[in-house]
Amino acid sequence: MTAVMTLPDAAPRSIVEERAMRPPTIGRIRPGIKVLKSSARENAKAANLYQTMVAGGSSFDDIAKAIESQCRIRDALVPKNVPYFTCRRSDFTSPDVADEILRLYGEDRGDGIKLYRFPVLFAFNDWMSNLPNQMAAWGATGRKYFSEYGPDGTRYCKTYAKIERDPRAQRAKRHFGGRTVIFRQDDSIPDGVCDPEQCPQYQSRQCNLSASFIFAVPDIKGLGLIELPTNSIYVLQKAYAAMQTVLLARGKLTGTRFMLSKREFDITRINEGGEAVRQKQMLTVLDAEIDIGALLDGAEDPAPALESANAAVAMIETGGNVHALHADDAQPQVDQHAGGSAESGADGSPDPDAPQSHGLAGPLMERVMADLADGGTRPESLDEKRHRMSDLLQRLGLNAEDRQQGFRVYAHSTYGRGWAERAKDVDSMNERLKQALTDPAKLDGEINAATQAVLFSD
Repeated sequence: MTAVMTLPDAAPRSIVEERAMRPPTIGRIRPGIKVLKSSARENAKAANLYQTMVAGGSSFDDIAKAIESQCRIRDALVPKNVPYFTCRRSDFTSPDVADEILRLYGEDRGDGIKLYRFPVLFAFNDWMSNLPNQMAAWGATGRKYFSEYGPDGTRYCKTYAKIERDPRAQRAKRHFGGRTVIFRQDDSIPDGVCDPEQCPQYQSRQCNLSASFIFAVPDIKGLGLIELPTNSIYVLQKAYAAMQTVLLARGKLTGTRFMLSKREFDITRINEGGEAVRQKQMLTVLDAEIDIGALLDGAEDPAPALESANAAVAMIETGGNVHALHADDAQPQVDQHAGGSAESGADGSPDPDAPQSHGLAGPLMERVMADLADGGTRPESLDEKRHRMSDLLQRLGLNAEDRQQGFRVYAHSTYGRGWAERAKDVDSMNERLKQALTDPAKLDGEINAATQAVLFSD
């Protein structure tokens, strides 16, 4: 899939076009599994029912309902952290799609065919369209409260307006175009601003981060995309960093084959006593099968750099702002509605070492890379140095289209061919860019001088 899905820009011509388009989905791959909790495992009937339904490919929601109905055990299933994804027939509109995914990309590592790693293609160049996310509290009938950002960048708590009753018909008034969304305004949230510290749903762990990867899987047919939910801020931030890196190298996200896999990380959480403790956690990881170094470098000598820059893939396009979550939002949660997501801390407490987002991509990327560096004890890899460079370029405004080729010429003139493959040169460039944060005009002068030298050289 190389086509980019776009939303209609013209005035609406139909009731359908009045509403924001949502990409159609044909199924869901889940980031983990659910197992019987300890008390339910003691019930032989519940244990047998669980084993039978799992073997038959039933969804975990259906299994939980069956156990509650037949064994009178509520909330019998709990998420479990596993190194593979769950791809079940019951989670797809066409069950054969799940079988095809496992046939093409499943592996047998001694425990049957499982989905450990598989390729994905994104349909949008906007990272938020590929990974939509929000804070959300769910009830028995669906979403009860959810966050949305206003034009001023403030995160607001929204809810659905109460259905009015038609006094003449003695029934609920019919609504045209879906339920009305309003600001939440009650004793807990009087001003409609999403404030987790004052939110009773957040404090009682009912409101969590809710996000989903939306993608296509190569060689899988179907008129729609596939969804993979997550509620981990770690996963969200690392995926954001990966997408920004690809934007740096190619200028777009579409047409790149990414890989989704699971990797074990050391996660810091706060226990009930308020102490920071470390635990290992399997998290979803997004990688891309591209040669970042070759794309950054361009493999051209300084003399024809201007000509090659026009033909090469743009180094950077635009850097999007990260919606600033409250500090307490950087806590992994177990989302019971994600159908078996176990990408979270044991108690969902905030992680003081976790990367926080404060508006710009720069600080976020630096914190994400620090998290990947295992507490700072492991030397920074070349890829991580490039992540840091992409952040600095964005903060200096060198991601603007009219400035990209100038930087490219400057880099070639200063360090020569293949500089992006040499850690020493990348370190030197990062140091120069860091200095430019306090004196950008000086760097601009150096870039202009390098460009002029190329233009007027023999």
